[in-house]
Amino acid sequence: MSKLEAYKIWLGQGAAQTEAGRTTRSQAMRVIERNLAELGMPYQDLDAAWQADRFASLRDRLKAMRQNARQGGQDYRILMPESTKPLNRLSNWGSWLAQYGRFLAGEPPVSGKDADRIRQYVLEQYIETGREAGHSHTEVLVRDVNDALGLNQAWPNICQALAGPKFQELAQVPAPEQKGADQSSATVFRFDLRSDGVSPPALEASITEQRGPATGNTSPLPVNLILYGPPGTGKTYATAAEALRLCGEPVPEDRAAVMAAYQRLVSEERIAFVTFHQSLSYEEFIEGRQPTTDAGDGAEGTGFRLETKPGIFRRIAKRAQDNRGPVHGENAVSLAGRQVFKMSIGRAHGTVDSDVFDAAIKDGYTYLDWEDIDWSADKYSSAAAILETCQSEGKLEGPVTSQSGQVLHTDTFRNRLSINDIIVVSKGNSLIRAIGEVIGDYEYVPRPDGRFSHRRKVRWLWLNLDGVPVHEIYHTNFIQPTIYRLRQDGLNVTALERYLNSSLPEAKTDPQAFVLIIDEINRANISKVFGELITLLEPDKRLGQANALTLQLPYSGDHFGVPSNLHILGTMNTADRSIALLDTALRRRFSFREMMPKPSVLAQAAAETGLNLPLLLERMNARIEYLYDREHQIGHAYFTSCTSRRDVDAVMRHKVIPLLAEYFFEDWAKSAAVLGDLEPHEGPIKGGFLTRERLKAPPGFEESDAALRYRWALRGEDEGFDYERLLAP
Repeated sequence: MSKLEAYKIWLGQGAAQTEAGRTTRSQAMRVIERNLAELGMPYQDLDAAWQADRFASLRDRLKAMRQNARQGGQDYRILMPESTKPLNRLSNWGSWLAQYGRFLAGEPPVSGKDADRIRQYVLEQYIETGREAGHSHTEVLVRDVNDALGLNQAWPNICQALAGPKFQELAQVPAPEQKGADQSSATVFRFDLRSDGVSPPALEASITEQRGPATGNTSPLPVNLILYGPPGTGKTYATAAEALRLCGEPVPEDRAAVMAAYQRLVSEERIAFVTFHQSLSYEEFIEGRQPTTDAGDGAEGTGFRLETKPGIFRRIAKRAQDNRGPVHGENAVSLAGRQVFKMSIGRAHGTVDSDVFDAAIKDGYTYLDWEDIDWSADKYSSAAAILETCQSEGKLEGPVTSQSGQVLHTDTFRNRLSINDIIVVSKGNSLIRAIGEVIGDYEYVPRPDGRFSHRRKVRWLWLNLDGVPVHEIYHTNFIQPTIYRLRQDGLNVTALERYLNSSLPEAKTDPQAFVLIIDEINRANISKVFGELITLLEPDKRLGQANALTLQLPYSGDHFGVPSNLHILGTMNTADRSIALLDTALRRRFSFREMMPKPSVLAQAAAETGLNLPLLLERMNARIEYLYDREHQIGHAYFTSCTSRRDVDAVMRHKVIPLLAEYFFEDWAKSAAVLGDLEPHEGPIKGGFLTRERLKAPPGFEESDAALRYRWALRGEDEGFDYERLLAP
């Protein structure tokens, strides 16, 4: 008995219910095996391919073939020369190849687990059947699956099995749209069966192909680190060097070089910085609803609405998740020699023109509205000819000049936009939702409604339906015109090229590291800011790790996980709040590195000022620790920039002494003790920093009855401070 005949018997034991289904699967495996050499595979048969890498390279080849077919290529004819629906069939063949791998591994056709039975049943009865019939979508009612499999009200199990990534990988479908109540018998899952479908999940999938089957390897563990210590110990100063290390960059010894490298990574959007404060919220940090209109999309607005906007954490997490590292070679997309244009294509989902954008992504075109006139004739390479025709044949109301939209935008779209140029598709005036490369000349294809009849062929390189902020790639928000060229000096070339290359199937390099710096992390309400996502910060629960988790966000409804190549670096001032009082959930998920004052750092400043600054700092901190605690010491950073005695006086007068007064709640005797000015008597004091005089009791108070009261004051600026007593042995 041949291996494929045994496979058919195996399928008949539960993996395929019909003879036709078993025959189709077996024939598909026979065709793949017969064409291994033409597919570029160095294997004699499927057994050898399985032993080599568990079909990883072969499944990657099928995915590349789907990508080629989506772009109009004929690569699929190696396996299916007569097919008219290669995308759907290739998706099914990918699922069957995974199934054949289970057969070769000796696994049972259907395990005894309900979840596996559910996935297998829906795959065969809904997904594969729908694809073969040419359907664009299929809907699965939870009650029907429960009844067909004879389960006992297993609504939650069915929902979890169908909504999870395991079924998406098995069936090669994007995440489904869920309708109705959550985890009930009436829940409906709507699956998009087209690799280039137009539903939001499928649109995203059409650009961001999965990177191939998991190999069992996990990504390097991410770093969650908090630098903590008293004020002025250089915590924020140290984050620049630490961020460079986490990004895998060399750390120069020269501070100016460190900051130059740090600013370069900030400009590349690999490092983001945020300061926590008491008013910071989940909506600002993760995602929230913000008021917006359609202004900026090349059409009149539809009025005020609330739109979900990602916060700083979700934005950098998305950049890290999409990143595949620097792409080099002939497949890399570079901006060199290209123009970049902003373009509006319809409006956002849920508005009247949203279907135009969906069609653009699905079909691989960009569309322009304005006058429904064929501009294909050679004479329209002149803007003057376009103007003349708009004036004589145009149907839009109002006077027509060379600056009118129907003239200016048409000329830009037809004549100024060149093949190989890049278009950035707007979502409102502050977000981008797609980026593509123009690969075709102007075409006129009339539409029934007389709108959006002008098109150019586009290879879409990146898509995010939620949109990302414009400022990640451009220095300012978009403006109203439908299409215009972006200024080269306003582009963040590195960030834009990263987006352009992030979804290329050929990009196999290691993802780059990203760092989010959270300054003063203990000053915010952690549970309020992170919400349920505090769990996702744990290194082993990051995407790509053994215990990876995702959660559904409350505003967008998206499933969200934190990528492993995103490191989080925080700073914490222990004088603001003791580390013992820090949120326990945060403490458990972060490592802590103490940064205490380093008097030795002040050797150079001491030489320039003529004062023994290291000893000065040691003396004050020893007394603060005695009178208060070690977490309220004074950091060396207060004095590092001092180059003269006058500079030291200014630091003591305007920073150190006010800080001492705050620490001791205006108990000036303790401040004087720290400064070496306190004396053990009840009379006046003239210290090196502070003076004290005894206040006279008001009339009516007997001296013997009145409490001792003193007036403390700083020595005058003209007089200056005397450091002798503070530095004395």
